[in-house]
Amino acid sequence: MSIVVDLSNRVALVTGATGQLGRVIATTLARAGADVAVHFHGNEAKAAELVGAIEGLGRRAVAVRADVADLQSVRSLGETAQATLGAPDIVVACAVSQVWPWSTVLEEDPADYEDQFRSCVMQNVHLAKTFLPAMKERGWGRYVGINTECLMQMGETMSAYVSGKRGMDGLLRVLAREVGPAGVTVNQVAPGWTISEQDRAAGTEENESYSKTVPLRRRGTDQEVANVVAFLASDLASFVTGALVPVCGGNVMPTV
Repeated sequence: MSIVVDLSNRVALVTGATGQLGRVIATTLARAGADVAVHFHGNEAKAAELVGAIEGLGRRAVAVRADVADLQSVRSLGETAQATLGAPDIVVACAVSQVWPWSTVLEEDPADYEDQFRSCVMQNVHLAKTFLPAMKERGWGRYVGINTECLMQMGETMSAYVSGKRGMDGLLRVLAREVGPAGVTVNQVAPGWTISEQDRAAGTEENESYSKTVPLRRRGTDQEVANVVAFLASDLASFVTGALVPVCGGNVMPTV
């Protein structure tokens, strides 16, 4: 018997869909059968290109601008998505504000911590408030947050990023308990340092110093991360909730 990820007749929303990883997640969900609301913040041209690619796969798509750190903006995003495609059954929280270069706690700008809290924590609060009530009413829903292996590494200079992502982790685990009785699952994917389209264009896929720390001895790809997202968004993962799934070749291994 062939087992495939089938998202036919589902509507997905991907935040940060114009980013390196977001684009692959959005097209992977479309290939599995989902219609996709493409969220973007600034890159309208890339959003339009992605909509065209999804429509080329035979799926419906719409691009919607929003500030995920602002509740009213996310509410407006929800209204547009529902009016165009229908209420999303699947939400993938992939958007993140980039704080770079990282600095030590003593040197990091306090504003960077606030930025990461808004991006990592409040984004998910706003998405949950906007989209999960309808999922609960339908008795089916999938919420997938994109976290990071850094959550467990807690290396030097990672403090602003990690504090935001650890806050996100706590929020989504509590949310999983709260909406589970209604048939809605909430999970997270934690990628390692992932090979993206940008790496392929620049020829920077290989990094020996990183790969030698990974049990599988290589960096993962954006498609490998997107495959796990699609699985968690499907009925194949119907009894999985509250999980954080590392997609990092074993570079981090949560223990019990």
